[in-house]
Amino acid sequence: MNDPGLHEPLNQTQNKIEGVRKEEEDFEQEVEQSFLDPSRWWFASTAFPLLAGTFGPMATAFNICALIEHWRVEIPPGLGANESHGIDVRDPKWLLAVNGASLGLAIIANFSLLLNMARRLSFSVAQPITILGWYLSSILLIADLASIIHIVKVPGQRRALTQAFYYAIFAAALYFIIASLMVFTVIGAWRGHYSKEFKLNTSQRTLMLQTISFMIYMVGGAGVYAKIEGWMFLDALYFTNYTLLTVGIGDYAPSTHLGRGLLFPYAIGGIVILGLVIGSIRSLVLERGKKKLGSRLVEKKRELLLKRMIQKDKTDKLNPIQSKQQAEEVGMSERERRQAEFELMREIQQQASTRQKWQALFISGSAWLLLWLIGAVVFYKAEHEQQWTYFQSLYFAYTTLLTIGYGDYKPFSNSGKAFFVLWSLLAVPTLTIVISNMGDTVVKAISDLTLYLAEFTVLPGDAPVRDRMKQIAARTTGGRLFGEVILFKEPPGLLGDNGEIDPENGNAGGPGAAATDYLAGQVEDEELKEAREAEAKGDKLGGDIHTYHYLLVKEFRNVMKHLNESPPRKYSYEEWAWFLKLMGEDESHSVSHRTAPVKVKNDTDAKPDMQQAQTDDDEGGMRQWSWLGNRSPLMGETEEAEWVLERLSMTLEKEMKKISEAKTKKDDQDRGENAGKRIHSNSDSNTNGSDKNSQDKKGGANVEQSSVK
Repeated sequence: MNDPGLHEPLNQTQNKIEGVRKEEEDFEQEVEQSFLDPSRWWFASTAFPLLAGTFGPMATAFNICALIEHWRVEIPPGLGANESHGIDVRDPKWLLAVNGASLGLAIIANFSLLLNMARRLSFSVAQPITILGWYLSSILLIADLASIIHIVKVPGQRRALTQAFYYAIFAAALYFIIASLMVFTVIGAWRGHYSKEFKLNTSQRTLMLQTISFMIYMVGGAGVYAKIEGWMFLDALYFTNYTLLTVGIGDYAPSTHLGRGLLFPYAIGGIVILGLVIGSIRSLVLERGKKKLGSRLVEKKRELLLKRMIQKDKTDKLNPIQSKQQAEEVGMSERERRQAEFELMREIQQQASTRQKWQALFISGSAWLLLWLIGAVVFYKAEHEQQWTYFQSLYFAYTTLLTIGYGDYKPFSNSGKAFFVLWSLLAVPTLTIVISNMGDTVVKAISDLTLYLAEFTVLPGDAPVRDRMKQIAARTTGGRLFGEVILFKEPPGLLGDNGEIDPENGNAGGPGAAATDYLAGQVEDEELKEAREAEAKGDKLGGDIHTYHYLLVKEFRNVMKHLNESPPRKYSYEEWAWFLKLMGEDESHSVSHRTAPVKVKNDTDAKPDMQQAQTDDDEGGMRQWSWLGNRSPLMGETEEAEWVLERLSMTLEKEMKKISEAKTKKDDQDRGENAGKRIHSNSDSNTNGSDKNSQDKKGGANVEQSSVK
């Protein structure tokens, strides 16, 4: 009999682990497909919506600026009079109405996209509203701009355009650009390249809210300072912009005690919000964008390598070895062939990673350079009344981009001030990305060079100078020179000791290193060490099922320590072979191995090609894969430690499921046996009772006969 309340939770737990196999299939398919999607569709599905979410609120803020002040001023006669001395000219009422309608449509479009990102509004409803709203806002503003240009010039009067007019130009351009980006997003979803829901993490989903908060903070602060200091609103916006971005040009500064006192909390609050925006931009570009672009580079290099090997008829490392005769013909075992595949994949990863880092630096550096040079051109044209040379404009733009802000040059024209606000806001993500990319390349190279120089001068290391020079040459050439002395960092809890390659005994982590210290000095468990030694020799794991479960749990704990390491953990081939053995795959046998396909059809709904892949059967058969194929664990965007942890947990769940099923089956058998025993016992009792009654009857008859006699 089951305990009250216990049978139902056990059944619920068993139903939950029924989906382990389906979860494993989905995980394999996600890893397999992550390298097949073109980068342009990643931009359409993720980058474009986030760009729209970032610049949509900015365009709306510029639209508000275009509505607050008049678009034209009349410059009074006199020597030295310029735009800053202009007298406002009232705009027609229809212009204000059209401008207001544009602002209303833009607000609706922004909130529609925001609700869609927050998953409060469906994609099919939100995107038409967003795209049409922005397009209509852009068209209305363009109509206003075209109309006002015709009435600016009046004979006998000197008139100029205000900052509000230029903000209207910026808003119209941004509306049109982000609406066009969202059109590409809708097209990709309609063609089935990705789902119609935004798969964004927390920081990316909140990017739009953070941008809205920053723009409200900047525009609201401009309104407060315009009231306190008696400035024009757009001049106050120019002040809050360079204050929050820590440029500090100095042509506008608070002169009242209230304005100066308010600056203390206002500046700190703005810098905090700006830091949140920069963090979200970093998450978008550096975390998701780098991984996706790096994945595509790895896939392209993989395809190129396989094509070259096929053209040169060097396919011995690609075809699984099925028999001893085939192994003798190619001169290597299946495990050696798999290790050669693994090393080729590692070389591809290294080349792709290096290329991706420098390519990202080149792209972001080029964007920053264009922003600098084009900004200087605009300031050169806008400040013609100050007679700036192009070099002076370059100087001003450079000191502004680096937030130096000497204040010796400053824009005075309406077009220059309005453009400064837009240009400085664009510089925030650009400079963030450049600095981050420099950290992976230039800064790292300088840091390594500094350490090398320190070892030869003031901080000499333990290794001799000759050996250290060999190590530097090996690292610089990627192991082509003195490759045997490269230091590898081995993960704790696995094969290997201090991480050095021993030229006499071979790579660290091999069979000769299995008896080394555990966790940098702590001795590991004897059972775990013996199991690893047995795996390295090709023997079976453990002595019984309990030892196997112990090994799974032990390595699960060890791998958990690798999740947050920086840089991410990279396992050696011997370590991978050990993990795969725990998961039920043997690198020495070709049952689950296949020839790496050069091209893989990107079709998530189609069934795998049976000539290339073996799908999971009803008994949990393995899918065939190759270290150089799209199903390789080295090909996914998931970090290696995370991938291993996921698979170990799946294996452990399946083992627990087997135990649960076996226990349920045994309990059913025990209940059946007990029921049979009870039936047999009842039957025996009935038989004994019948025999006793018959004996009693016979005894009574005998007594009766005796009485008669």
